[in-house]
Amino acid sequence: MSELKANQEKVEVDLQRYAFSGGEDDVIKGIDRVTPEDREQLLMAGVDVSQKGRSGTYLQFDHAKVHCSSCQKGVEVLGINEALAKYDGLPDYFWKAVDKDQDEFTRASAAQKTQGGYFIRTEKGAKITEPVQSCLFIKGENTGQNVHNVVIVEENSEVHIITGCATSHDVVSAMHLGISEFYIKKGGRLTFTMIHNWGEDVVVRPRTVGIVEEDGVFLNNYILLNRVKSVQSYPTIHLNGRGAVARFNAVIVTPKGSHVDTGNRIILNAPETRGEIISRTITTGGMNIARGEIVGNAVPAKGHLECKGLILGDGVIHAIPELKGTRTGVELSHEAAVGKIAQEEIEYLMARGLDEDEATSTIVRGFLNVDIMGLPRELKENIDRTIAEHEGDMF
Repeated sequence: MSELKANQEKVEVDLQRYAFSGGEDDVIKGIDRVTPEDREQLLMAGVDVSQKGRSGTYLQFDHAKVHCSSCQKGVEVLGINEALAKYDGLPDYFWKAVDKDQDEFTRASAAQKTQGGYFIRTEKGAKITEPVQSCLFIKGENTGQNVHNVVIVEENSEVHIITGCATSHDVVSAMHLGISEFYIKKGGRLTFTMIHNWGEDVVVRPRTVGIVEEDGVFLNNYILLNRVKSVQSYPTIHLNGRGAVARFNAVIVTPKGSHVDTGNRIILNAPETRGEIISRTITTGGMNIARGEIVGNAVPAKGHLECKGLILGDGVIHAIPELKGTRTGVELSHEAAVGKIAQEEIEYLMARGLDEDEATSTIVRGFLNVDIMGLPRELKENIDRTIAEHEGDMF
């Protein structure tokens, strides 16, 4: 634990270093004015400014909304400030799942005068056939971006949200503060895919809590493939209704110079609930702390946690799986493994005509397989291309 604390001390954050307001008048006025360079950065984060195959879009640059629209009946997409005005402050949802006093970053977010972020809500019974996309993009050097997102999935409705978080190609230093609150009502289903494409000196501090009611489903995919100074993220999902389900999938690469402290927590508060946490991590020289916790407070309930890590070159993977059962009969399990690519696997592929680099690359791409995530075909293909482009950084 002393080693972990020492590494945490290396990423203490000076909030005064970043500008959390200003420059709003200089932001482009419309999605059609995004430059080709920024379009490429956004695409690497899963966001297509052409909006092809999307049922809605929210795009924010620094502190200002650039574009917000919905093009399918049954889903509402607004900026958070518009939603607060329209729904009298969202008294049942805004700062209700996440505690303002959780830590210094939630307090800092609540205290900021500039508030960005999105509000996405489905109608009862609506089946949104194409994903909604949102992007929180940082354009300015040393910008502090503060956002608060609220997602409400009404009864028996379904939606897939793809959120891309990124910085412009010429931004080195920035900070992202992100509060996200998810509410999945009875029989609702939310797939939430987050892709990070940050700069090398960017600090990221999201705080996320979700509440799932009876027979609700929350599926979360998290992808981080490139260098970032520091990420600290630990979403918590409360399964409060009978038959509720939560599943987390994560694919993370930590290059040299990156400190990534991520994980997930699922709390099984009702009978017949199920939770699963699966993470695949690779370090190519950075520090990766892979956390996971499942708490069983009801029976029957089942939870499984799986963390597998590869060390390519120097680097650290610190896996911290935790299970907590508070009721007789709860079923919780975990498996964790950290190591290197087995030599016999490389030799097996080399015997079939691949050279050593090709064999290693094939194994790594298989390890970072995103097929389990249920992503749209074009998004999966883009992620596969991104993985291929980062192969050079992995060896």
